[in-house]
Amino acid sequence: MTLPPMDIASRLPRLRGAFDGAGCDALLVTNLISIRYIAGFTGSAGMLLVLPDGQLFVTDGRYRDQSAEQTARAGVQAHIEIGTTMAAQRDAVSAAARGIGRIGLEADHVTWAQQRAMASTWFGEAEVVATEGLVAELRKVKDEGEVARIAEAARIADEALASVRPRLHERPTEQEFGLELDFAMRRLGAADVSFETIVASGPNGAKPHHRPSPRTIEEGDLVVLDFGALVDGYHSDMTRTYCVGEPSETQRRMWDVVAESQQAGVAAVRPGVGGRDVDQVCRGVIADAGWADAFLHGTGHGVGLLIHEDPRVSSAAEGMLAPGHVVTVEPGVYLPEHGGVRIEDTVVVTADGCRPLTHTPKELHA
Repeated sequence: MTLPPMDIASRLPRLRGAFDGAGCDALLVTNLISIRYIAGFTGSAGMLLVLPDGQLFVTDGRYRDQSAEQTARAGVQAHIEIGTTMAAQRDAVSAAARGIGRIGLEADHVTWAQQRAMASTWFGEAEVVATEGLVAELRKVKDEGEVARIAEAARIADEALASVRPRLHERPTEQEFGLELDFAMRRLGAADVSFETIVASGPNGAKPHHRPSPRTIEEGDLVVLDFGALVDGYHSDMTRTYCVGEPSETQRRMWDVVAESQQAGVAAVRPGVGGRDVDQVCRGVIADAGWADAFLHGTGHGVGLLIHEDPRVSSAAEGMLAPGHVVTVEPGVYLPEHGGVRIEDTVVVTADGCRPLTHTPKELHA
């Protein structure tokens, strides 16, 4: 599938526009996810110094050709320095930063030891400034190319589940079913899985982040399936819960309540609505059913280059949703004696509401 291009070249100017508010004149970007977002580089080692009128990318010899190719493809004009040692890379960054008064560091991604070294050795003449979330704030709003990649990852996950779902009736173990689901996503074009696939059956379903075990999926089990695919660096995320065989009265009610909560939450997602408000909508439905204490986690999270990123959808979430935000809505009820139910969609916020990117039907019976 041909995916539309992403507008990577526009991100550096927008990042520079945030410098004044952060109290810096330049920014040393050391988080590889941030570097991928603003420069297109996908390797495992590198630093990007964003200056007022240019940028220096420093990496090692393994990425000499890749860094040049990927930054050029992204439309990013960066001076590239190859340093065979950390000292050589440090010297290149120090030389490029000479004359800059205030140099920002990504506070969430620099250790105390690194900060001390940078303040004393790397940028001895400059003031080193801690910055928080400059690139993460830009990443909240996805462009058309980013949404297309998440949607393609979601399509692969939908198709993979459809292909292996009948196996639930053949008494596989959780591990066996998880491996088959993972392989199906890779076979359909995913570069990888988004995270370790959750297959939680019977009493294990009451553990929201249960890891697949040798337990055999049995008749009468609720089975929670939480999984996603990775396409060109972008994740998808979806949860469906099925009952193998006939559910008990309590299991059916659990599923109905969670389905109602999830539907109400998706309907609440729109511009100008807070993530906290969406969480309250979902939580209210479950509380009215008498299971407030059985909803053990937040309602959702942002999805993109990370499987969990801003904006958040929880009781502690701050800020409002806006067009281009991609978030999950995933309420759940967990009762150890009956199992667990979670239903999750990934949606993109639009001008007047939201559009689901995950499309697998929500059905109780496997």
